[in-house]
Amino acid sequence: MLRDHASKLAATVAAGAMLMAAAACGGSDTGTGTDTAAPAASGGSSAPAATGAKVGLAYDIGGRGDQSFNDAAAAGLEKAKTELKLAETKELEAKGGETGAQKEQRLRLLAQSGYNPVIAVGFAYSEAIKKVAAEFPDTKFAIVDDAAAGPNISNLVFAENEGSFLVGAAAAMKTKKEHIGFVGGVQVPLIKKFEIGFTKGAQSVKPDIKIDVKYLTQPPDFGGFNDPAKGKAAAQGMFDAGADIVYQAAGGSGGGVFEAAKAAKAFAIGVDSDQAKTADPGVQDVILTSMLKKVDVAVFDFLKSFADGTVKAGQTVYDLKAGGVDFSVTGGKVDDIKLDLDKYKDKIINGEIKVPSE
Repeated sequence: MLRDHASKLAATVAAGAMLMAAAACGGSDTGTGTDTAAPAASGGSSAPAATGAKVGLAYDIGGRGDQSFNDAAAAGLEKAKTELKLAETKELEAKGGETGAQKEQRLRLLAQSGYNPVIAVGFAYSEAIKKVAAEFPDTKFAIVDDAAAGPNISNLVFAENEGSFLVGAAAAMKTKKEHIGFVGGVQVPLIKKFEIGFTKGAQSVKPDIKIDVKYLTQPPDFGGFNDPAKGKAAAQGMFDAGADIVYQAAGGSGGGVFEAAKAAKAFAIGVDSDQAKTADPGVQDVILTSMLKKVDVAVFDFLKSFADGTVKAGQTVYDLKAGGVDFSVTGGKVDDIKLDLDKYKDKIINGEIKVPSE
């Protein structure tokens, strides 16, 4: 038993050293990382002491600053830091072209170092989280956008098809050329849900509308989620061909779609976050609306359930009825059609319209 205890202690010390290296070296296999610990009260300060969890979070490609998916997860973590008084957080970022083993290593380092719970942002962690969660049965894990099963894994999943239906309807109502487009980051089942919902929504308004579709990369190349140049080229091709509105579900590549819309004096539709607020200020005015995917709410809800001792394994679905997806109104560009979009929303919620996902 003494030998086992010593081995576990050594592993924990080694993991801590590796996490410090990960934070210091942006090019490390574990990705970049940031530490945040609650500041200690000094002098006569009356700041409340941190009493909450020690949370580890592993981002998808693009990490903080992608103005979309990862930033939404970060927003949920930031809210939890304040409202749940988290004791400490550790954030690690993925990098393009990494292996499944590197994803495992990232999650394993967090668990070995005592972070509990551990959150994996993105379906790319599916296999890694199943393996690592089994190694740490006393640690709670959550994964966004995937149904990876395990007794200590919570799945935070969304009805992207429903939210995309609404912005597809908006595009069809707003197009002046009867021609719109969709740019997906990587052609995987998750992103197909965005495309299918968008297409069905547009066709519900105008059955004969022309819809161009382009994916930036095919798996196992996930670089399509972080290549603005490819996003710009794909959208520019659509605008040159006559489209006047393009919806992007392409992560960090979406910034390039916005740039193309600006250059073409056309419009684009954002995704995940309200990108008329989060995108570069120079392109915010071309964003017609955004499909809101409230990853921030899901992350916060999971952390609150951990704090309350009510975490459950399995899927929590954030759909229109649950308020997990929606369309944005920032900028006022859809104010004149909001009532029509709300009618579609109500029909989806009450089951009158069933939006396919595949």
